[in-house]
This record gives sequence, C-alpha cells and structure tokens, in this order.
Amino acid sequence: MQIGVFAKTFPGSEPAGVLAAVRDAGFAVTQFNLACAGLPSMPDAVPDDGISAIAAASNASGVTLVALSGTYNMAHPDRTVRDDGLRRLGVVIKAAADLSVPLVTLCTGTRDADDQWAYHPENAAPEAWDDMACEVEKALQFAERHGVDLGIEPEQANIVTSASDAMRLIASMGSKRLRIVLDPANLFEQASPAEARAIVAAAVERTAGHVAMA
Repeated sequence: MQIGVFAKTFPGSEPAGVLAAVRDAGFAVTQFNLACAGLPSMPDAVPDDGISAIAAASNASGVTLVALSGTYNMAHPDRTVRDDGLRRLGVVIKAAADLSVPLVTLCTGTRDADDQWAYHPENAAPEAWDDMACEVEKALQFAERHGVDLGIEPEQANIVTSASDAMRLIASMGSKRLRIVLDPANLFEQASPAEARAIVAAAVERTAGHVAMA
C-alpha cells in the first residue's frame, strides 16, 4: 500500500502546478479531481488537450494518479438530477480510462437535495436504497465498458453507511468492478476509543479483499 493525498488539497487549476505540489509534499500517488485541471469536478466533457495536460503533468512530476473523483448525488430525490449526474460520471469514467486511472470514486448520496454529503431522515427508506442501487448499476455499465473500477465509500450521512451496507451493494451488483473506499473516520459519528477500534476492525475484516483505497 502507498500513502497518497487528495490533489485538491493543494490550490491551483493547472495540473502541472498541482501535481508538483503533491510531489513536493512527499507523495508519489494521488486521487485527482478534474477541478485541478481547470474543469468542473463533474464536467460535460473533457477536451483532448485537457487529458494531454494531465498526463504530461503526471509524467513530469512522477506522481501517479490512482483514483479520480466522480461524485454526484446518487440518491437525489429528483430523477432528472440523478440522470444528469450519471451522464457526467460517464465523462469522468472515460477520462479515467484515457489517463489509465484504475479507480473512480462515487458518492452513494442522500435524500438531501442541496448537499450530497448531508444526512436526511429518508436515507434509510427502501426507496432511497433502490434509487441509489439503480444508479450504481448503470454506472457499472460505463465502468465495465472502459475497464475502470468504481469505489463506494461508507459514510454516515449517505445511503451506504457501513461496511455491511457496502458488501450488500457489492453482492447485489455482482460485478468485480465495484470496490470499497474505506475511511475509518466515516464509519461512526461518536464512539469511545475502544468502540472506534472495534468498529474499524470489524469493517476491515468484513470488507477484506474488496478495498481499493483506504
């Protein structure tokens, strides 16, 4: 396992400058965001010269892009918003393939219409899960076509809140392209040190073999 950093941690909208900053901070791998190349994180299109600039910056800096952010609200209550997000995700997945980035990260979403990372009381409703799962299923079609993995992250404010939820989703999808991004801090909101250790240990054991990034 290699220790990396979010490229978006560093300011800038030119990939050469951002990835040089990643390198200078002591990292050899990064999760990239298209905002670091002067584009929206979820763009309508990625021009060929944009792909070339990102690839050149990666080569010049020696920083490998191990993941690309592709988050939109997969459980948004408005289907037209979900459809637009899925379309943009397809653009991101193709960009990842063009850049030989192996993983695109997702957000399983929330019923909150304004913030994809905000909790909503209807997140636990079966309908919310079904809407999210439908989005993941369609996203996997893009992923299979382009040879890119997708990473879902258990997050307390989202539909997939736990390692068990993530494994349930993977089992229902039946695709080896669906992987897990495991951030221990997102597995609980409040816990004693002992409780936190137990939660994280159980999650690691539960997801063994399915974690792409942690």
